[in-house]
Amino acid sequence: MDLVLGIDLGGTFTKIGLVTKEGEVKAFTEFETGGKESFELFLERLAKAYSLISNEVSKDYKLVGIGIGAPNANHHSGCMEHPPNFRWGDIVPLAEKVKVQFGVDVIITNDANAAAIGQKEYGVARGMKNFVLLTLGTGLGGGIVVKGKLLHGAYGMAGEIGHVNVKLDGRLCNCGLHGCLEAYASATGVKRTVFKFLAEWQVDSPLRKVSYDEMTGVMIAEAALQGDPIAIQAFEYTGDILGNKLADIAAYFDPEAIILAGGLTKAGDILLNPTKKSMNKNIFVAYRNKQNILISKMSGQDAVLGAVALFWNEKV
Repeated sequence: MDLVLGIDLGGTFTKIGLVTKEGEVKAFTEFETGGKESFELFLERLAKAYSLISNEVSKDYKLVGIGIGAPNANHHSGCMEHPPNFRWGDIVPLAEKVKVQFGVDVIITNDANAAAIGQKEYGVARGMKNFVLLTLGTGLGGGIVVKGKLLHGAYGMAGEIGHVNVKLDGRLCNCGLHGCLEAYASATGVKRTVFKFLAEWQVDSPLRKVSYDEMTGVMIAEAALQGDPIAIQAFEYTGDILGNKLADIAAYFDPEAIILAGGLTKAGDILLNPTKKSMNKNIFVAYRNKQNILISKMSGQDAVLGAVALFWNEKV
């Protein structure tokens, strides 16, 4: 039985799974990434996690390769380059180190690129040739598929939509720039918006009892679904900014669909409605009412499928 190890390396958690070519997850686990700790410690945690899941599958399996989706990963160099939410160094030789550790071929790409291929093979983008995926997680990533192929770009870094500018002299982003989309339309960005509104408005909210470090995007989404006015307004504010940028994406790529994934999408229509409203207000008339915004149905174990699809697509 040939299996690929899929690694979804996130800013907070890393998810790994042993998966068949058909997308069946045979074993799965997750662990804290430790992006603020050392890269060597991450590799140790990865080895322990793999040892754990390898005991859950039949012993006659063969590990044929590894696919990795990681923030700021360069498909051409095999490195994470200047990842803003990590302290592993400016150039992290991820593919090389993992290949040495496991002794099989390793393919890496931007985490959102991997997620896009996962959507094409196993998710809501099945049958599509042209679409854009945005991952609204700790940061904001982008994956662009054109004519059925990932757009890597000349230097392997295409799709960093999280770092387009939405406000001149706006919020400081972890990348060092001001006004990036990621600083507003990611879990971190919405959290910053919530604390801005908590400081400005004297309304009751259960979010007042939560510290900044403890608050998560999923927590804010759940509060919004329960009618919390601060959370709802935070998603209105976020959707207005995000929808404006989706209008730009439509003009750049004329995609069949724009797919949203990540923890913030748990808010459902509370995020989607203001996003669509803003997009239709700001979009060039030729694209109006033609662009679908879809919510990914992938979550949990499915997060590793993008990395697995990346390997199967390119190596087998």
